[in-house]
Amino acid sequence: MSRCGRFVSIKTNGEFRRAYARGKSRTDPALVTYCVKNRAGYCGFGITASKKIGNAVCRNRCRRVIREAFRSLEANVRPGVTLVFVARSRTALKKSTEIAGIMSRQLEELGAMM
Repeated sequence: MSRCGRFVSIKTNGEFRRAYARGKSRTDPALVTYCVKNRAGYCGFGITASKKIGNAVCRNRCRRVIREAFRSLEANVRPGVTLVFVARSRTALKKSTEIAGIMSRQLEELGAMM
């Protein structure tokens, strides 16, 4: 696990599967957010973009947009949660500020914001 700020990037399949199975989720045509509580002292953060979205260039752009949107909100995220963001086909058409608004609303609904 690599540290970036106060969030730990989740990388293993088991961590993602735990979020999908036990976490609460909120959906939007541009973004899906999973949130699950963890007992560790860190906050986990992961992004997925499947091949359904497009080629590698498109998938990487989606991940960059989601990462930048999260950077603007990370100071308000409650500690002790693991978040997984899933890019959708409309993510590629949006800017990071639009994704940040969607993400903020989803995190509020999930109770992950302070």
